[in-house]
Amino acid sequence: MSTYRDQRSLPVPDGLDGMRLDQAVSRLLGFSRTAAAALVDAGDALVDGVTRPNSHKVKAGSWLEVTLPAPVAAPSVVPQAVPGLRVVHADDDIVVVDKPVGVAAHPSPGWTGPTVIGGLAAIGHTIATSGAAERQGVVHRLDVGTTGIMVVAKSESAYSALKRAFKYREVDKQYHAVVQGHLDPLRGTIDAPIDRHPTHDYRWAVVSDGKPSVTHYDTIEAFPAASLLQVRLETGRTHQIRVHFSTLRHPCVGDITYGADPTLSARLGLSRQWLHARALSFVHPGTGEQVTFVSDYPADLDQALDVLRD
Repeated sequence: MSTYRDQRSLPVPDGLDGMRLDQAVSRLLGFSRTAAAALVDAGDALVDGVTRPNSHKVKAGSWLEVTLPAPVAAPSVVPQAVPGLRVVHADDDIVVVDKPVGVAAHPSPGWTGPTVIGGLAAIGHTIATSGAAERQGVVHRLDVGTTGIMVVAKSESAYSALKRAFKYREVDKQYHAVVQGHLDPLRGTIDAPIDRHPTHDYRWAVVSDGKPSVTHYDTIEAFPAASLLQVRLETGRTHQIRVHFSTLRHPCVGDITYGADPTLSARLGLSRQWLHARALSFVHPGTGEQVTFVSDYPADLDQALDVLRD
């Protein structure tokens, strides 16, 4: 058995009766399914004092003893030049960037690629110290495979003001997306709760007990095989646009993770989802004025549109 720091002992509640052991550990302790399965495989999750396989069906009232791993140290920010990262605006309170594809917002466990925060540090921008060490100054995020406008707080007052503005939905977040097929109706709202996918750790899904998630869309242009949409987010859940349109069976073109047609993706030359953070509007935390920042499509998305129009 591995040596870890902490241990939890608790009974299996009635609601988990008959559930797989790895899933029960995941539900009870808030681990991902993969992490829970790893604990069970390592012999660190006992049922009534006995090691069991992940497939073991637990019974209500059985006693679980789970030995927890030591906390993983938070990844640190390493200044690193990021090709293609463009500073659109910078002042004492904020820095607005146009994020290229393949760049994460901030460091995270398992990510070894470039980050917006590392890129800003490399060119001398001092970011607010509020927030977790690896996410200091970050008030919202874009997926690694999503390009476009992103704002980062430089002052502590800006961090507080922007976090509040995002929380209370006072920021206008406009995206453009190309999805497969044609939406019916052409303009509408998707109101469906989102949380982690019940079986795939790296994916999110519409689930009945998820967090409220609201997406507004309007068709800009229709092609034979796809549609260009303007999308406005009322909420800001992880993968929200990708999950919502995939659930409607109109996944973002190129988004193989969420069910896009790989043949169409290859024809368009896309190796990621056609999704771009087009514009961001908010009240500037320093001046109190309404500001708007806009990003043009990058080359790969522009090229895909040209192919669709041919």
